[in-house]
Amino acid sequence: MKLIVDMNLTPRWVGLLIDAGIEASHWSMLGANNALDSEIMSYASANDYVVLTHDLDFSAILAATHGKKPSVVQIRADDVSPDVIGPQIISALKQMTLELEGGALLTIEPNRTRMRLLPLQFKTMSET
Repeated sequence: MKLIVDMNLTPRWVGLLIDAGIEASHWSMLGANNALDSEIMSYASANDYVVLTHDLDFSAILAATHGKKPSVVQIRADDVSPDVIGPQIISALKQMTLELEGGALLTIEPNRTRMRLLPLQFKTMSET
């Protein structure tokens, strides 16, 4: 599994992930600092990356496009420092590797982790 660390997260994430045996690159090393989220998603999909972000726009893109790739890992916490939530992120990445390689949205909060397989499916009112 390879990760792209989004611009809204510190490049320090890359070192932490690599130290844990996870291949990672910060977007600033791969593309334009002002790239649109859709550009990052396209790059990740074409190059078999998983996106690590603190931005909710990536899950919205997956929902709108019914995309099967790339997988997205969202950090939903006030403090997204690798020193604070890093161990929880690494643990979740290692536990969910197969799902992320197949296409998933992984949401990690300080007190819980949720995973949804891609493409995202939403129930209509008649299905509830």
